[in-house]
Amino acid sequence: MNTTNLSPFRRTVVGIQFLFVAFGATVLVPLLVGLDPATALFTAGIGTFIFHLVTKGKVPIFLGSSFAFIAPIISASKQWGMPGTLAGIVGVSLVYFIMSALIRWQGRKLLDKLFPPVVIGPVIILIGLSLSGSAVDMAKNNWLLACVSLTVAILVLTLGKGLIKLVPVVCGIVVGYIVAICMGEVDFTPVMNAPWFALPPAISQFHLPQFAWEPFLFMIPVAIAPVIEHIGDVYVVAAVAKKDFVKEPGLHLTMLGDGLACLAASFFGGPPVTTYSEVTGAMSITKITQPQVIRISAATAIVFSVIGKLSALLQSIPAAVLGGIMLLLFGTIASVGIQNLVQHKVNLNKTRNTIIISVTLTIGIGGAILTWGNFAMSGIGLSAIVGVLLNLILPQEKDEEVEEA
Repeated sequence: MNTTNLSPFRRTVVGIQFLFVAFGATVLVPLLVGLDPATALFTAGIGTFIFHLVTKGKVPIFLGSSFAFIAPIISASKQWGMPGTLAGIVGVSLVYFIMSALIRWQGRKLLDKLFPPVVIGPVIILIGLSLSGSAVDMAKNNWLLACVSLTVAILVLTLGKGLIKLVPVVCGIVVGYIVAICMGEVDFTPVMNAPWFALPPAISQFHLPQFAWEPFLFMIPVAIAPVIEHIGDVYVVAAVAKKDFVKEPGLHLTMLGDGLACLAASFFGGPPVTTYSEVTGAMSITKITQPQVIRISAATAIVFSVIGKLSALLQSIPAAVLGGIMLLLFGTIASVGIQNLVQHKVNLNKTRNTIIISVTLTIGIGGAILTWGNFAMSGIGLSAIVGVLLNLILPQEKDEEVEEA
């Protein structure tokens, strides 16, 4: 399909359709961490526009709420409150800025040395496994509702075709929500009382993050996995669009754009944003890779963010319905980490690889905490740092050195 010949109407329709592909995941993150979904839609739209501005409007990428930060945000908010957590998100953007500078200076070679698959694989696995307890806790509020939403999502993934296959989260939540209504589990009072038009908290309650070193340092290591995911997504989008975005506008600019979007999200009180593979999948199916269409998706997200009743409706979804989706979603994230190890042919017969993977997983799952004065680091962030250090410190095995030479 020649996307340059699309009429303005068709571009608008496709742009809205792409937003719905990313909609479920974008609003699910704030619902799980206690943020307003309208704010997440607003920051996704603003973040996408910032990304397109930095990348000269050439890269068809949509930015939405990142699942990698669910567990860290929940943990950080318990320790430092949401204002302190937002300061931590500023730290996330700093990682993107540093990586952007490194890529411009050294190319991707340095990143491959610091973050090979043997490090990134177990970190991604931990992102999924660290959230499994939350999924079960929410699902057990009503196992029937959880099983309904889970079953529908699985059926869509396995039997769905075309674009419908890309929205299992939306389908599972919609059907689970309808069943919950029939069971009398939904309170529509907040929806009835909500205004049709309402500025999201991102605008009406705009405030600068309350800076503190502890959450700032806490969040920085967690950004490693999304940074590597960003690089992979840019390569995938380039393949779908049949253009070399790594060279033009350049990987350093896409990284910078994502970092600035995360910085904007922290200022507006939203979750960190990242590139969305779901939208890339939709582009692959429709063969529509025009950046202008993605910007229509971003504009639609901002419009949706000011519909007060939509925000109230999203917040009325029972926890069990979301829990059922999470049982699949977080397990899927963990499986992506395993897939990463398999695709890159990480040899688990190598003692060095076994040590890196096992120690990284054990520290993350076991709940290890590193304290220094008032500062504490744990979970995914601590595990990521340990994995990177082990990879740098442990000597390469002889036959591995020959292969690399």
